Amino acid sequence: MPAPEEMDVVLEKLPLRIGAYVPDDLLEDWFAPGTGMNPVSPAALAAAKTYGWRFECEFKHYPERMEGVFWKWVPAI
Repeated sequence: MPAPEEMDVVLEKLPLRIGAYVPDDLLEDWFAPGTGMNPVSPAALAAAKTYGWRFECEFKHYPERMEGVFWKWVPAI
């Protein structure tokens, strides 16, 4: 199942410097179903990064927290 449309809206409206946190199980379900979750597959992480770029968001995975984070980066202040 792909990321829900509500997530598209969240990332479209995400303010600068605020993150949207997604647990590992949803990363797998949304971006690479059936590839396994422990650890999150490289395919899911690559797809999440590509998805984030659609909304001008960065993506980083934190395995120790078992979640990924999307955020809008801040140009040099």
